[in-house]
Amino acid sequence: MQELYSTNDLREKIAEILNSAGFDSQCYCKILDYTIDLFHQKGLGIDYYGYHNIVHELEVTYVTLVAAQWQSLQGSISKDGIKYLFAAALFHDYDPQKRIDKPHEPDAVNFVKTDKMLGTLLKEADIDSNIVASLILRTTYPWHGNKKENAELLIDNFYSMSDITRDSPSEIEYYKKLGWFLSVADRIGGYALGNFSYALEMAKKNAHSLAWHPSLIAIRSVAYFEDLLNNESEMCNQILEALPRTMRKSFMDNALGFMRLRQTEIQNKASVIHDKVQLVPTIDPIKTREKEEFVSALFEIFQELPSPLQFTKANFAESIRDPDVLLNTLRFGAENGPIVGFVKGRALESYKLRQGIDDLHFGKKDTVFLEPIALKMGYWGLRGGREMRLLFLMQAQSKGYKYLSSFALRDVIQERMKRNEKIEFVKQFDPERWDYYRVKL
Repeated sequence: MQELYSTNDLREKIAEILNSAGFDSQCYCKILDYTIDLFHQKGLGIDYYGYHNIVHELEVTYVTLVAAQWQSLQGSISKDGIKYLFAAALFHDYDPQKRIDKPHEPDAVNFVKTDKMLGTLLKEADIDSNIVASLILRTTYPWHGNKKENAELLIDNFYSMSDITRDSPSEIEYYKKLGWFLSVADRIGGYALGNFSYALEMAKKNAHSLAWHPSLIAIRSVAYFEDLLNNESEMCNQILEALPRTMRKSFMDNALGFMRLRQTEIQNKASVIHDKVQLVPTIDPIKTREKEEFVSALFEIFQELPSPLQFTKANFAESIRDPDVLLNTLRFGAENGPIVGFVKGRALESYKLRQGIDDLHFGKKDTVFLEPIALKMGYWGLRGGREMRLLFLMQAQSKGYKYLSSFALRDVIQERMKRNEKIEFVKQFDPERWDYYRVKL
């Protein structure tokens, strides 16, 4: 799906808030534009399918400023507090190294403290980089254990270097609370800006870039919201009360949406385990594959895949009806039951693979490419994907293919290696750890 707001939309919304709050100097827009340029230069623009891209950064900045501006009218946040939240929110996830998608806050802080261009812009805006650094470090998540202890040591060090907080316990206390404000606003972020479809896409991005199995999306999302609403209730409530009603409603609707999805997963698992309802992989005849309702049912499931996993989207219907395409579906309850998943693929030469892959078997016509497994949300983790994959292997062997290639999470490939499957890495990709592999049939 498309981003809810474009980079330009968010940029303009942020600029409007800054201007209405009295920050009409051009230096603030320069900081904003410099941030956007940096993310794009590092490949972290809208085309980067990770959670922590430029859109997330701007969404968090926008939501933070909306809440902070309302709080300033109540006398809880000063004008200076707004400008520090602005600068810290913009750079809280900027990790030039990008070893994994999850940001490494000390790397973001190091950039803020050492980048000469940013240093000049911050000085022009009368912003102390030590305070910005302390606020960024407070966004460390989860905020407990060694991560919290290490971050607090660094935060105290930056407070001691700032003329604002040095020898001023009241200022330290103020900016500590501001850091807590930013950390919770960060976690509310885009979940307050769109409907459940958008929230689910965000969660899929996070899962994809952190190499989580799709079966973990709902359960970890529920834990995320419960932690936010229960363990961070004081600050979470303050921020939600400071947001417009539409944003509050979106956030709560999305939290409930993940809880309902998790309930559906549990019900499906109970049906399979306790009621002995089967998930049946099925090879459908061509006359079935030609039907419009069949194609539509599969395309609806296909659209639930993360964007980078949607192969042959432009000619999806044609690929389903093509007899050279190997395909099987997963049915709930019986061979003629409702379709809850499918897999498909064909000769490797039919695909344009991700840049950086040099498959020596390309052109030999001995390899079938398996497109990413497509399952409805609520049915992951019930072994249906495995059953479809095994059936696809049999289909490929019957067609005379000698090898199969595809993409999978690195951890999944390594587990299959431990089971002595004839599988090997062809190309590994970081930070998302979604790797290209080959299996000998």
